[in-house]
Amino acid sequence: MNQIIMILLISALVLVHELGHFIAARMCNVRVTRFGIGMPIGPSWKLFKWKDTVFYIHAFLFGGYVSFAEPKNDNEEEKSLNEDEYLPEDSEELYDNKPIYQKLFVVSAGVLMNILFAVFLVMSCALYYHKLPSSTQDIFVSGFSDKITSNAKAQGLEKNDKFVYVNGKKINSLYQLSFFAQNSKLFDNYAQKTLYEENLQELKKLNPGIKDTIKKDTVVTLVNQKPEKPLFVNDNVLQGLEKYKKEGLELNKNQIELRNKILNKKTYKFDEDTSLNDLALALSDTYKPLSITVLRNNKELTINDIKVNQEGVLGVLLTINDVYQETKTPKQIVVKSCSYLYTTTTTMLYSLWQLITGKVSASDMHGVIAIVKVGGDIIASKGMLNGILLTAMISINLAIMNFLPIPALDGGHVMFLIIEKITGKKPSREFGEKINNFFFILLIILMIAICYNDIFALITKKF
Repeated sequence: MNQIIMILLISALVLVHELGHFIAARMCNVRVTRFGIGMPIGPSWKLFKWKDTVFYIHAFLFGGYVSFAEPKNDNEEEKSLNEDEYLPEDSEELYDNKPIYQKLFVVSAGVLMNILFAVFLVMSCALYYHKLPSSTQDIFVSGFSDKITSNAKAQGLEKNDKFVYVNGKKINSLYQLSFFAQNSKLFDNYAQKTLYEENLQELKKLNPGIKDTIKKDTVVTLVNQKPEKPLFVNDNVLQGLEKYKKEGLELNKNQIELRNKILNKKTYKFDEDTSLNDLALALSDTYKPLSITVLRNNKELTINDIKVNQEGVLGVLLTINDVYQETKTPKQIVVKSCSYLYTTTTTMLYSLWQLITGKVSASDMHGVIAIVKVGGDIIASKGMLNGILLTAMISINLAIMNFLPIPALDGGHVMFLIIEKITGKKPSREFGEKINNFFFILLIILMIAICYNDIFALITKKF
């Protein structure tokens, strides 16, 4: 049911976007012949006709369109008498005959409507619920797992401790705490170069008779396995705005197998020829110690050398409380709604830039399938407030993506209109249609790729 609600909310965004184009066209006296809810794929139903516009709904709900009247020619004269979709070439109701400023208004109205709708949703939530999320969480220790072991309890972590910092970085969400745990775990198949070089030199000192190759049946004295350097990352990675890239020397399959065999051993007898280099790498893939600062009895306390196990978990049970801002007064509603929208918008713009510059992989792009799944889960776990706010965020994202200067999108039309204004030359209808059709096909291919990402993520339980 929650996923059905999310589908309806997304469909409402598309409807609002196309309604923006429709209203602007009517204001500029441009004849709108069709208004479609969904895309004309599969079954379609005619709803009603209002003035010159026929309203349709299509089985494929994800999408929408507004069609304008086109200039009449001899081949279409008979058809135009039946459907009113064609007008004389000099008609004032044709979009092509309107001044550029009106065309810009009609083309941009969908994006503007999405922005206004997002503002409406956020302010409505602030007014009705008297609160808005602050995008932060308070995380407390509620106990310790009996099944998963780590040294967190032994090192001094206690029940009711509130997480404040990990490795000097402020922890504001479960994602950030989990990120440090997952990327500091025992055995991540990477070895830090400085530790590898140190272990290689120590192995040579402990085993002076070995040069570069360890012969079969040779017993080797192993170095004591030491922790790697603690994990330090920038704020963009912690906020999920930039993909984390592991650093160091990646272990191959043979080195990983050797690492597992020699764990916690002082000496090891080799059953096949092995290079000293492989042994040093195997000994250097250990764990990155965590330094966790907690709030206990209103005082900050730092606990060092916490070792995360091989599964990447601390073995700690957590209580997670979302932090909200109060919006009880008109001033609070306006100011905090604007602040929420500003933060959301800047985050999305930065994420888009990271994608364009290649700092975020295209494989991390997700679409409507993922949104429905994640949105449904959010509504189920956190209620309609967060579901509606997610819809507002998607509305802003839809506005941003639609305004990109790409043909077949609103931003592409705006780009061509600006070029026309600057150069004084209007591209031919045939050229415009070819360009738009080409990029429309590219967008369809992109949509298919994103759907594949979504389905793969669902199958692999990525979210």
